[in-house]
Amino acid sequence: MDKARLNWVDMAKGLSIFLVVTMYCAASVGEDTGQTGFLHWTIAFAMPFRMPEFFLLSGLFLSKVIERPWRAFADRRVLHYAYFYAVWAIIHILFKEALIGRDPSGAAASLALAVVEPYGVLWFIYMLAVFGLVAKFLQEVKAPQWGVLAVAAILQMASIKTGSYLVDQFAEYFVYFYAGAVFAPRLFALADWTASHVAAALGVLLVWAVVNALMVFSPGFRMDPVHIEMGWGALPGIHLILALAGAAAICMLAALLTRLPFMDWLRWMGGKSLVIYVAFVLPMGIARIILLRLGIEEPNVLSLLTMAVAIVSPLVLWWLVQKIGFGKFLFERPGWAHLPGSRVRPTTNTAPAE
Repeated sequence: MDKARLNWVDMAKGLSIFLVVTMYCAASVGEDTGQTGFLHWTIAFAMPFRMPEFFLLSGLFLSKVIERPWRAFADRRVLHYAYFYAVWAIIHILFKEALIGRDPSGAAASLALAVVEPYGVLWFIYMLAVFGLVAKFLQEVKAPQWGVLAVAAILQMASIKTGSYLVDQFAEYFVYFYAGAVFAPRLFALADWTASHVAAALGVLLVWAVVNALMVFSPGFRMDPVHIEMGWGALPGIHLILALAGAAAICMLAALLTRLPFMDWLRWMGGKSLVIYVAFVLPMGIARIILLRLGIEEPNVLSLLTMAVAIVSPLVLWWLVQKIGFGKFLFERPGWAHLPGSRVRPTTNTAPAE
């Protein structure tokens, strides 16, 4: 696969991680200040596709690895994510609950629960391991792709609420991960078409943006400093269609942005999307607390400054680790964290999802 085709994938990952961090920053600032800002409206617009896009991108290259033997596949697509989830769940829990919260027993309980229930913002990493495992099992039993996709769509539209975060998030998001694998050739073709038909692609994106906004901000829309509820876009079926359309739109936008050299920073950031994802929460919280104590309470300024720190800090940490050579286990899976007999090579959570 040529470099240009991979570039738009990284650009799309950059857009996705940017939206995810924006959402958490806006919600946390809203909780602390009781106010909303323009970032809340940005996140409201992106609600249908923000996380679906991330999962869809993670499924794009599944077909390239799913035929591998179980051991090799599990090492790359299950243990890879499980390792980074475990490392960063331990760091988050010990820092927030044992150190800051001074609750060692509570931290121990959270560590135990994190094995069977995704912890905090790291739920995405946890679910990628689960999705990979399920997809491989379905491939082994020769489950028909379109049948699986139909069942996954039904699960998403059913709005399942069992009380188990693992079960509920699986039902909500597996369809997008699997759709990324099934529709990968069409998505790459869409990106190629976009790059060669710029004017038409911009027209399509404009129509999509208008329809998406109408569905989100239609009757039933509600926003408070922490929670946002969509209008008609929240209805079963419509939500699924908007999510898939929004994911396709992000792929198109990414293909267009790769044509702009001054946007290459976003592509580079997308290549480090999981570095940012696992490590942005702690600096985000620390920055928000410090800024509030300094008297910065205007929600837009506070959100933007907090978001800048949340995105830059993990990248600085990654850069320092590369320079000094200490702490590489935070972003690179060491040799012992591979399954015996699998191909052992340094695997980082900065690599494209194969």
